[in-house]
Amino acid sequence: MRELPVTLPAAFWAFHQLYHRPYLEYAHLQLGDRRMAGELVHATFMRLAVIWPQMMADANHEAYAWALLKERVAKELLRQGRDVAIVESAAFSRATRAALESVRDQFAELESALGLYAAISRLPERQFDAMVLRFVLDYPTDRAAHIMGVTPATVRSQLRFAKRKLAGELGLTAELAADLGADDDEE
Repeated sequence: MRELPVTLPAAFWAFHQLYHRPYLEYAHLQLGDRRMAGELVHATFMRLAVIWPQMMADANHEAYAWALLKERVAKELLRQGRDVAIVESAAFSRATRAALESVRDQFAELESALGLYAAISRLPERQFDAMVLRFVLDYPTDRAAHIMGVTPATVRSQLRFAKRKLAGELGLTAELAADLGADDDEE
């Protein structure tokens, strides 16, 4: 691996500031371990720093960086011999936020969330990413598009396909399917 330049361009640090948090949140959801996610994201940005000039020559450097992060997450999961942890991490996070609700409501929400997150984890890759960024991590559609390195229309399209697939898998009616992850910033 080449050594990093003594100073990195301001554009790298702006990119880092813009994408570090969503990358960390995404990796944490996938790996289920914040420390491990932090190390993986740090290593990803170190690699991006090394190849920064070449990456910036690419017309879609956001998509390149997103693909690099996802590749590293996938390799780590493969190394550990396990699947994504979104079912456990996202459901636990929601249950924790709902800790002030009654115990009965928590269990009902957790059971529902587990089914939804399990179904999300089985979506095709781009639909999965769009659903996770938009509804699990709560990024607006435009921001999710920037993170993925695609257009907002692509994210909206992936969300529509994902909602249909989830509705079918979860046995929801057409009305409930339309409400599944209703996206206020879509139109």
